[in-house]
Amino acid sequence: MSGGDLVVTGVGAVSADGFDFRTALGRRGYKYLPAAAQYFLAAAKRALAAAGPDALEAVGPEQRAAAVGTNSAAVALHHAMDRTVTGTGAGDLSPVTAPYFSINLFGSRLAIEHDLKGFNLTLTSPRIAGLEALRTGQRAVAAGRARRLLAGATEEALPEDEPGAERSEAGAVALVLEPAAAVAARGGRALGRLGVRSFFLPPHLAAPDQGAERTGALLRDALDALGHRPGTPLTVTAVLDGSPVGEAVAAALEEKTFRGAFGDGKDGRTERVPAGAGALEPIARAAAALDGPPGHAHAVVTAAAEGNTAVCLVTPGDIRTAEASSR
Repeated sequence: MSGGDLVVTGVGAVSADGFDFRTALGRRGYKYLPAAAQYFLAAAKRALAAAGPDALEAVGPEQRAAAVGTNSAAVALHHAMDRTVTGTGAGDLSPVTAPYFSINLFGSRLAIEHDLKGFNLTLTSPRIAGLEALRTGQRAVAAGRARRLLAGATEEALPEDEPGAERSEAGAVALVLEPAAAVAARGGRALGRLGVRSFFLPPHLAAPDQGAERTGALLRDALDALGHRPGTPLTVTAVLDGSPVGEAVAAALEEKTFRGAFGDGKDGRTERVPAGAGALEPIARAAAALDGPPGHAHAVVTAAAEGNTAVCLVTPGDIRTAEASSR
């Protein structure tokens, strides 16, 4: 099975605004979990409910897996731990929250609750971590490590004195992915397909004179690898900051040589969205694009000031499931 055989069958999104873990998860057992862990548990719960009861249960625990992206899930907790250690000593650290000094543990409760024994990965690349979680999870499934995947991103608000705090993100998005044939066999519904490619654009190469041309070539290569062909209508959402890398990507998207991939007319358009401080907005935009016109491709492009860049090609609609059912 290839990563391209996976389709999205459930989406769950959670915002920190008005979030109450007792309502979202239950009154017992969640109080001392870090907020970002609570958010992703709640988002995964909603995604699994949308996918249906057989989404995970159709396979054994060793065939279920998760991949989570984050940039700021542990920052506030680390600040609090630092204050405790420098103030009264490490002996006063809470034994309940102390293990979460490791970013890898933010997905551990998810794996325990849903018996995910295939793999449980955490990705932290600036801005693109959520999309990289999706890509890395798909590749691991294609390699036979699992047959069901929970993927997404979760973020906690940054402390006020932390760089980027004014652009904090807080919440989570979770996606359930299954093989198209399995969805058809159980009578489920696929929301569409997501494909991701990422690359690194060194900031010193993002200069205005050559940055747009160089970046455009990389973006075209990514879209080509994802199966999009020049002249095919494509809507683009660009989640970008004002860094040299972000501006190089924005300029590339406006280049005539790149816009040849958009097709003609209103179906080829670009929307620029201000990037938050973390990795949540790009995958949230990709998930939202699954509600678009069936079969109409939508690309989410994002980049970080450090140079990490990713393209997610979204193809909405129950195309593969319908094809499998008609055979």
